[in-house]
Amino acid sequence: MRLSCVQTDVSLADVAGNLQRVFDWLEVAAAADADLVVFPECMLTGYGFESRDEAISHAVPIDDPIFARLAAACGRQRHLHLVIGFLESACGEDGVQKLYNASAVVGPDGVVASYRKIHLPGLGVDRFVDRGDRRYAIHSVDEARVGLAICYDSSFPEPSRLMALAGADLIALPTNWPVAAARTAELVPPARSMENHIYFAAANRVGDEAGFRYCGRSSICGPDGVELARAAGDEETLLIAEIDLAKARNKRIERVPGAHVIDRFADRQPEFYS
Repeated sequence: MRLSCVQTDVSLADVAGNLQRVFDWLEVAAAADADLVVFPECMLTGYGFESRDEAISHAVPIDDPIFARLAAACGRQRHLHLVIGFLESACGEDGVQKLYNASAVVGPDGVVASYRKIHLPGLGVDRFVDRGDRRYAIHSVDEARVGLAICYDSSFPEPSRLMALAGADLIALPTNWPVAAARTAELVPPARSMENHIYFAAANRVGDEAGFRYCGRSSICGPDGVELARAAGDEETLLIAEIDLAKARNKRIERVPGAHVIDRFADRQPEFYS
């Protein structure tokens, strides 16, 4: 499987312009034979809104025709899939309008799955959105088992561990890390991939928005935390890496047969963790 991350600028409150960016990058990714393409957090809408009302006016529901257009693009471009961040508008069970920082997996047949961000920092639009109301889950993307998280979720080890224990081969992380979070961009993806022996794709944005500059530094990490692809800085770029799902599923590591053997899941001792 060929996994890719798009590191690109995003325009605040310009859904049509951002959607065109996605279409353009999908052509680039398809030319690189990508199977799964991960875009940044809030790719369709931007992130730096200054009020809930402003953000809601640019949010889109999960059944918006935009996703049918994305599905059609996936079908045209080699039957690929994408993971994309956006602001989701939804009606709650009480009839009140909800606003979520969300991501969706889209393929040629439409929306495969979606996720709503659970861990919310005091930054950007996350100051105004509703907390995600769905548990972390695993989703089938062709042969891969994909877990979804967004940005600040990755700063907590529990979500990645839960998804890995549930059978995730990889975690797709749309993110908006500003310059102040550059160390997170450098350290967290390899740590989460290594401790769970899975693949981890972190797609960060670049550019300036609402007084913040975004650091880029997107990466694709393999089991044992090996960086398979890394953006050097805050340039717009496409990362791509060949991944072997069998490596993520085999948690037994024999560095020296019979003398240095570890299994990151079988060696766990959860009865001592509480």
